[in-house]
Amino acid sequence: MSEISLMPEEQYHRLQQRDTSEVKELWDLLDEVKDPEIPALSIWDLGILRDIERQGDRIVVTITPTYSGCPAMDTITEDIEAALNAKGYESLEVKMQLSPAWSSEWMSPEGRRKLRNYGVAPPEDADASEDGLTPDAHALCPHCGSRDTRLLSEFGSTACKALFQCQACKETFDYFKKI
Repeated sequence: MSEISLMPEEQYHRLQQRDTSEVKELWDLLDEVKDPEIPALSIWDLGILRDIERQGDRIVVTITPTYSGCPAMDTITEDIEAALNAKGYESLEVKMQLSPAWSSEWMSPEGRRKLRNYGVAPPEDADASEDGLTPDAHALCPHCGSRDTRLLSEFGSTACKALFQCQACKETFDYFKKI
């Protein structure tokens, strides 16, 4: 019996865009650029790297913040420029694209795994309601795997995360909100 792999449609389109790009080597190069708030994740894994194009001699990189006003975007822009400059790409532009708004669906499966290993519960690891977290939401603890957790605050270390505490191992942890 053959196995059919299923992935979210958005993830499929992102992979197709990357794999068919005429600048595939730049996508691979930018895998080295990490999110300064979660250095275990590349900007690709997080889903904020939206496009890379060559326009003549100029390289144009498009990124989308996880939320409008994300303070990490300036650092990420500088890191993208530094990575490309180090490989000899001097003529470049990093564009910020706010629409469509970032979605947690853009996060790669590898990024979700890396988040969990880093101690942050990824978006699918909570039984939050469709319109956000409820006081009785339970996120899967990335430390011990228990679902016996409780929401402490709708905002964690950053606005895109909520703060939970595990009742089993007593650890607090961030949960990356599903958006």
